[in-house]
Amino acid sequence: MTGHRTLRATLTALPLAAALGLGLAAPAGAEPPGIPDPATAKTQLGELKVAPEGSMDGYSREKFPHWIDGPDNCNTRESVLKRDGENVQVGSDCYPTSGSWYSPYDGETWTQPSDVDIDHVVPLAAAWRSGAADWTQEKRQQFANDLEGPQLIAVTDNVNQEKGDQTPDQWMPPLADYHCKYASMWVGSKHKYELTITEAEKSALQKALDGC
Repeated sequence: MTGHRTLRATLTALPLAAALGLGLAAPAGAEPPGIPDPATAKTQLGELKVAPEGSMDGYSREKFPHWIDGPDNCNTRESVLKRDGENVQVGSDCYPTSGSWYSPYDGETWTQPSDVDIDHVVPLAAAWRSGAADWTQEKRQQFANDLEGPQLIAVTDNVNQEKGDQTPDQWMPPLADYHCKYASMWVGSKHKYELTITEAEKSALQKALDGC
């Protein structure tokens, strides 16, 4: 992927350098709010309803309107980039012109926002299969843009793409040291939205939380 990274850096360097920025600093490796501590996550895990996954019938990402504009004229993606980055400078359009982003999933740091994805910790399709198919469009939009819970985090784009819509029994972050935090985020988000889990998913989450 080195050539791909270099090409993207070349394509974005000029406009990034030329843009006028407004300063907004954030701590390195910032994380979403509302992550339960391991003990709380274990309690919440026990409260989740265990059920088989539903089907993908009728699923579409368009049924989860995301990256909507907020009251500060920043869309959800831009808001997470500002929150999770370090020394982030943004232009008048709220898009980052400089900064760095540490991805806790794999321990990599990036200086181009194009190298960073905003991960839905509980993927939209996974949410659909565990209860969101029955939600209103308004609730699905809230879920897909939740800046108040542990549902959105800035991570390396390739890692996010490898994850896809897999659940923790199928995929966990490459950095084993982050499994505890990832499981806590997953449980916290599913608990907040009263989504179901499968037996295999519960077992994987319990194992990760036991390792905290």
